[in-house]
Amino acid sequence: MQLDVIDQPADELGEFFKRKIVEFNQQHWEVKERLPLAVTVRNEAGEIVAGASARTFGNWLLLDYLWVSPTLRGQDWGSRVLQALEGRACERGCRFVLLDTLGFQARPFYERHGYRVEWEQPAYPRDGCKYFMSKTL
Repeated sequence: MQLDVIDQPADELGEFFKRKIVEFNQQHWEVKERLPLAVTVRNEAGEIVAGASARTFGNWLLLDYLWVSPTLRGQDWGSRVLQALEGRACERGCRFVLLDTLGFQARPFYERHGYRVEWEQPAYPRDGCKYFMSKTL
């Protein structure tokens, strides 16, 4: 046997480990599919100016990213995107949402929409904080 510590591993190595964990998990989970979901807002020129990407997984909406162009912030577009995403997740049978946000990002926004902090990860990545938040739909 040989154990190596690799300071700059190829992306393929991380994908290999991910694939192996997914294979193991699928033997034990009653739900096999993570279905992608997205919402987009486009301007008159067809450019994406706001939106979100997520996945539904059994009872859960897993919100990966929600972004609003700086020129649209404060105009309720983030709320509309979030509500549209949650609505479609409910149609897919989701009952809960899980997301994470950083201390300088959107915690107050999510709290206004009924999310609560489940866990704080302090000192992330050094002086900041990461919040894991959930909501019952």
